[in-house]
Amino acid sequence: MTAAPPHPAGLPRWDDHDDLPLPSLAGDAEADLCVVGLGGSGLACLTEAMALGATRVIGVDATGIAAGAAGRNGGFLLSGTSEYHHDLVRLIGRDAAVALTRLTNEEIQRIAREVPAAVRLTGSLRIASDEAEFADCEAQRAQMAADGFTCEAYAGPEGRGLLIPTDAAMHPLRRCRTLAARLLERGARLRGGTRALEIADGRVRTDRGTLRARHIIICVDGGLERVVPTLAGEVRSARLQMLASAPDHAVRYPRPVSTRWGYDYWQQLPDGSVVLGGGRDTAADAEWTADPAPSEAIQAYLTRMLRERLGVQASVTHRWGATVSYTTTGRPIFRDLGGGVRVVGAYSGTGNVVGALLGRAAAQLALTGRSAIADVVPT
Repeated sequence: MTAAPPHPAGLPRWDDHDDLPLPSLAGDAEADLCVVGLGGSGLACLTEAMALGATRVIGVDATGIAAGAAGRNGGFLLSGTSEYHHDLVRLIGRDAAVALTRLTNEEIQRIAREVPAAVRLTGSLRIASDEAEFADCEAQRAQMAADGFTCEAYAGPEGRGLLIPTDAAMHPLRRCRTLAARLLERGARLRGGTRALEIADGRVRTDRGTLRARHIIICVDGGLERVVPTLAGEVRSARLQMLASAPDHAVRYPRPVSTRWGYDYWQQLPDGSVVLGGGRDTAADAEWTADPAPSEAIQAYLTRMLRERLGVQASVTHRWGATVSYTTTGRPIFRDLGGGVRVVGAYSGTGNVVGALLGRAAAQLALTGRSAIADVVPT
């Protein structure tokens, strides 16, 4: 196996273009709206706030733009939440599940329009790993068809399962850096290397100074229970691991694929390289951790899968990890903490779409007092 890279979490395959370094906060500052966390949901929140007319906005991050899972995930844009549509119907009711799936389908299209250079409208595959999962695929397809969503039975080189043509593939780090660059051009103050130490009642105390704002929105996924200790009983951090290969044109995967109930997932990029993640369930106890460094056991599993399941023989070029947060209910955290503070996060492994939705909803509630998104998304 290729040795683990020197960076403690490994350099992700997505880091293939110029970085967007940010200055640290220099002393105290004031703003109308402050966002803690500059990943996908935080940047969506700031973008929405400025679209609604906010001008005095500031965003801070302990590291920088999309330094956590937002720039290190599998790059899937999938409808719904962490639950498959038929399971979501059972959990929250048909009307609510239909409204949410429609909302996430619309959000995928909105993200594609917003950052077209980072999104490919490919659809996605859910491939069954055994007969039980195939039966579940059929149940999902039947429920989606009954509710008016396009979902097709699929049989092809990847296996049997479902094709959902409304899903998409994304370059997550390019999306986030594009949004951040636009925010900076519009006058947003974005600060990296600035860790929030205490957040309460219109004040964010950081290691670089104190921020005061009328509205404070915490947009954090991995490690959320450390940022908001009161959530420790319902939020838990886990490590997700990935690898990437050099281009391999002997294989062809035209759309993102997930299998084994979502535990394994991959996509092939336009240059022919393959990014593959998963295997967390094979060492579940060890993967409940806030340490993003790749582990030998999961990386060995991914290497075997790359060779034996995907048929990729090209060399492995990248190995990396990221930390995300799961909730005990599977539903994301979207909560008013009082004192002008709201928290958004813990997407249970599926934050690219729902995180953008909730980040935008948080900005809408802060600046207008209402949000059609917040009325739909179950939290």
